[in-house]
Amino acid sequence: MVILHLATAADWTAAVASGRYAVSTHGATLEQVGFIHCSTPDQLAEVAGAVWAGSPDELVVLELEEETLREAGLEVRYEDGGNGTPYPHLYGAIDPAWVRSVRPGAFDAAGVFRRQ
Repeated sequence: MVILHLATAADWTAAVASGRYAVSTHGATLEQVGFIHCSTPDQLAEVAGAVWAGSPDELVVLELEEETLREAGLEVRYEDGGNGTPYPHLYGAIDPAWVRSVRPGAFDAAGVFRRQ
């Protein structure tokens, strides 16, 4: 199953250079939160709107394969995001080599987040 994570382009560039991505969500690290927030493809626009709306940051969408993460020893749990809906949470840092694709994303004129 494909899971997605929204990242700033700057954080992703730093992760590629260091070999480790450990940002949980907008303004919080893996160490602060305990896991990395992700979404399913169907949840992406909702999550982007709730977390990133109005942010001036250039955003990218990291596409990950759940099976690859589990095979690498990363724990993936689907947990309630506070609204009764389960969201994928990654319990550990992401090795950039595990990312299938990185695509730019932005809010359109109607305020809906779209990955390009």
